[in-house]
Amino acid sequence: MNIYPSGYFQKVEDITIEYLLKNKIKLMILDVDNTLIDYYENLSEDIVNWTKNLKGQGVKLYILSNTNDRKKVEKVANKLEIPYKYFAMKPFKKGFLKIQKEMDVSSKNIAVVGDQIFTDILGGNRCNMHTILVAPINKKDYWYTAWKRPIENKIKNKIEKKNNNEIYY
Repeated sequence: MNIYPSGYFQKVEDITIEYLLKNKIKLMILDVDNTLIDYYENLSEDIVNWTKNLKGQGVKLYILSNTNDRKKVEKVANKLEIPYKYFAMKPFKKGFLKIQKEMDVSSKNIAVVGDQIFTDILGGNRCNMHTILVAPINKKDYWYTAWKRPIENKIKNKIEKKNNNEIYY
């Protein structure tokens, strides 16, 4: 079970086109909660501009969320003008593989981006995809996520020590 990400950034907007090109990424599968929006469902203009920039440079984007709140995910997807799937049950492979097949992109050219190791990173790694961990947008979490954060923080500290306290690589 590989729980370590291929990359680690402070926020999604720090993921550059140069990083994606270097790693041959053509499609990014994005988480929603605390990755694109905060607990209060705010979507920053920085993220909107970041997605427009990446799409303008040929990177495909797709939302894959564990939430069962279709309207919440749909609202974000519509604002960013990208397709989505909700109630994904990550880290199970099914949602990742459906998107891979639908978008017709090899797993080695797909990056999975999210704030949770035990859903986003583990699921992407299980599908042999490039995984990118980002720090949560804010500290407020849903109860079903909050209990995992101390464990994830220990793993993040280990990653940072390994990378000389750099939060991104």
